Amino acid sequence: MRLEPLYQQDKEQAKLEGQLEGIKQGERLVVENLLQVRFGSLDNELQAIIEPLLALPPVEFTPLLMQLSREELITRFG
Repeated sequence: MRLEPLYQQDKEQAKLEGQLEGIKQGERLVVENLLQVRFGSLDNELQAIIEPLLALPPVEFTPLLMQLSREELITRFG
């Protein structure tokens, strides 16, 4: 049995997983920055809504972050 194809497959999978993790980290930074710019700081209530927001695709969470008030965001995602 040749191990080279398996090694290449594992290598590609690890590369894709690393890229996906980088994208998720980037999205998290965008959400944190938008919240901080809009509301001044990231208190515990705002930090608590980050994960639920990130469950949405960026095309959905971005307008919500731009349009909803602090209270609306916390009510919807808290």
